[in-house]
Amino acid sequence: MEIIYLLIPIAMLFVAIAVAVFFWAVRSKQYEDLDRAGSSILFDEDRTKPQSSQQSNHSNE
Repeated sequence: MEIIYLLIPIAMLFVAIAVAVFFWAVRSKQYEDLDRAGSSILFDEDRTKPQSSQQSNHSNE
């Protein structure tokens, strides 16, 4: 029964740390754009064109 006197403050400390981390994440805008990361996996677009396709397009014109 005496262990309760130790476990309750430790549990309250863990809860306080979790709440502080949550509010830090909200203030630093970690939850602003949740859809972009999910859609970037589904729609993978090439950001740079390969050199060979650019050269072949110029030679055809």
